[in-house]
Amino acid sequence: MHLCISSLVVDKEKMDSASTAAVVAPSSCAVTTVADGGGSTTAPVLSRYESQKRRDWNTFLQYLKNHKPPLTLARCSGAHVIEFLKYLDQFGKTKVHMTGCPYFGHPNPPAPCACLLKQAWGSLDALIGRLRAAYEENGGLPESNPFGARAVRIYLREVKESQSKARGIPYDKKKRKRAVTVRAAAAGSSHTQAAEDGSVDVEI
Repeated sequence: MHLCISSLVVDKEKMDSASTAAVVAPSSCAVTTVADGGGSTTAPVLSRYESQKRRDWNTFLQYLKNHKPPLTLARCSGAHVIEFLKYLDQFGKTKVHMTGCPYFGHPNPPAPCACLLKQAWGSLDALIGRLRAAYEENGGLPESNPFGARAVRIYLREVKESQSKARGIPYDKKKRKRAVTVRAAAAGSSHTQAAEDGSVDVEI
């Protein structure tokens, strides 16, 4: 998650006697301050992550409301979370080949097939991370968080393994960002290069 920092830059030649404040927000939300005639207006702007997390949370609450029979958040369990993830498969965009498909395990199929589209494992894994955080931010206790249930972790691991085999794409563990310092002897200076595995952010 990237921190969004918004600062106000004022042209010194056009400054009048009134002082203008520059606001810096060291959080996930950017705060913009606009000075107009001595007054100020503060408008919070959510980061991409926070906006997605809010949409995911509202989607899940709507799912509980439409559930038959209706479910309350307090009665939601890991089994209900897995049910929600399976429900999302109908909106997926990732082709997952069945065992009997001639392209099973083929990373680049030469022709289309009748296999169903599903949510990619990476999308589901990121979704659960956001919902797990949203649950606790909205008053839920960590020990009763259904998104952190063992059954959910097992389900995600099974989806990861099955999709890896079906698509012929190995899912390696993401390496943490490391800083590699390269010193230039001739210039007598040092440069820091960030080495990080690339990842694709897929929204649900």
